[in-house]
Amino acid sequence: MNLKTEYLGLKIQSPFILSASPIDENINNLKRLEELGIGAVVLHSLFEEQLVDEQFELDYHLTHGTESFAEATSYFPNYDEYKLGPEEYLEHIHKVKNNIKVPVIASLNGSTIGGWTKYAKNMQEAGADALELNIYNIPADFNLTASDIEDAYLKILQEVKSIVNIPVAVKLSPYFTNFANMVKRFDEVGADGFVLFNRFYQPDININTYEVEPKIELSNSAISRIELRWIAILKNKIKANLAATGGIITGQDAFKMILAGANATQIFASIARNGLDYLTIMMREFVQIMEEKGFNNVADVVGIACQKNIPNPSAFERAQYMKALTSYKLHF
Repeated sequence: MNLKTEYLGLKIQSPFILSASPIDENINNLKRLEELGIGAVVLHSLFEEQLVDEQFELDYHLTHGTESFAEATSYFPNYDEYKLGPEEYLEHIHKVKNNIKVPVIASLNGSTIGGWTKYAKNMQEAGADALELNIYNIPADFNLTASDIEDAYLKILQEVKSIVNIPVAVKLSPYFTNFANMVKRFDEVGADGFVLFNRFYQPDININTYEVEPKIELSNSAISRIELRWIAILKNKIKANLAATGGIITGQDAFKMILAGANATQIFASIARNGLDYLTIMMREFVQIMEEKGFNNVADVVGIACQKNIPNPSAFERAQYMKALTSYKLHF
């Protein structure tokens, strides 16, 4: 059975990719996943907030106390001992690349251009095989139009693409007025891939303290249907590769995404719940389905059931909605 596939121009040993997560912080985890057959790893994200914090901290240490006596030079930090988050991230890329052979994809998480171009270049120099731009923004400004937001996102990609020569994927949310048009525009300015979808973690309120608290819940298979739909719609209509993320819990989930048109699937929740070795179970199930369906190569499966290839293309659009409602049976 040949599980090899291609994503972002990178040849990978299987369509299973580790999604950006804390799992990569321990290099031994990555070594084990490589042994089990992971195709590539996406490192946890470097957040825009960290880039801002770095600028503030460096400015503080370089300017605070400068009105003091000149001989107080020991006031300045020893840079060798003072490690900033972004610099540690770059070092982590270098260490990971020295310890595993599968492609390593670095991740930038933010919503504005800021220091993205600088760190995108640095990530490439540290050895990253590709970049994933994780564009996360809650547009709560009443004066911003949809066009303003979309143009800013496109500008981020353009700026990053202008300064690196490694592949760049864009991780998007589905919350655009016309998602298909937005993908088309990203595709036209050079996106090498799309990761669908960015799962926004929603805040909660503590009823005892009235404080807003973050809530993180691991995904389940049901939430993967939105990316299944959009991957199927987009396949063969854009140049960029497609990857599914969120709700890829079983080998069957992964197989469905490949059928729809994904070149790869990103996983986290399944192994976060069950341990690294659960990847073996997912891959075994994936292979079993391929054998049952008579496939020997993953490449032969990609896009078989995309919108362009099925007898009823509208099944991925509005017609499916009415059918789902009318087919539901009450159980009381």
